[in-house]
Amino acid sequence: FDGKHIPSDPTLDWAGNYAHMMGISDTEAFKEVTRLYLMLHADHEGGNVSAHTTHLVGSALSDPYYSYAAGVCGLAGPLHGLANQECLRWLKETQKNLGGKEPTVDILTQYAKDTLASGKVIPGFGHGVLRKTDPRYVILRDFAKEHLPEDKLFKLANVCYEAIPPVLQATGKVKNPWPNVDALSGTCMQYYGLTQEDYYTSVFAVSRAVGCVANLVWSRKMGLPIERPKSMDLDALEAIAKGK
Repeated sequence: FDGKHIPSDPTLDWAGNYAHMMGISDTEAFKEVTRLYLMLHADHEGGNVSAHTTHLVGSALSDPYYSYAAGVCGLAGPLHGLANQECLRWLKETQKNLGGKEPTVDILTQYAKDTLASGKVIPGFGHGVLRKTDPRYVILRDFAKEHLPEDKLFKLANVCYEAIPPVLQATGKVKNPWPNVDALSGTCMQYYGLTQEDYYTSVFAVSRAVGCVANLVWSRKMGLPIERPKSMDLDALEAIAKGK
């Protein structure tokens, strides 16, 4: 939008207005995928980095803005909110490495094995809590199958869904080999014009503010005390190191 401020449209809903103000596309389709993205990322139990950091800082009775600003710093980590753009970049790199070949389960199975053998990780698979396919991924996949079935990146991501979990499972090291929401969220957003991957975490932050701050309000209402994690002295650490 050439650096020009786009005024808010009070006739639109929260997500639709945000989509409008991004200046990417003023179509209803882009508003709809933004609504879906913001809804799916709005909240996700209190143990994740951004929610927990917001709660931790807020437990000191810090201003909610300060508290969530701290949470966003955690969200920017590559193992948390930055993961969606990492997944999209991995898909694009994989697409490039295939050299125009139509992705198949056999091809992607070998590609995944070669990736792991080289010491690299495959982003978008696994989850710290879930032990099955992320329900948010399922919703995005259904959306993509309906609205962008012929998109090349979605086709690739869809084959990855079939090929990669068995490869990860075969290693015996992965508790959850199934895809998470990051495996497909960037693919959907780029299809509708949001191709600036570095901005994805900002969209995530706009969404997650709803859940984090709502939890902060409940923490204040219930009068939860300041959070003070237990610490360990050097003797305890030494005992652990020696296997005692």
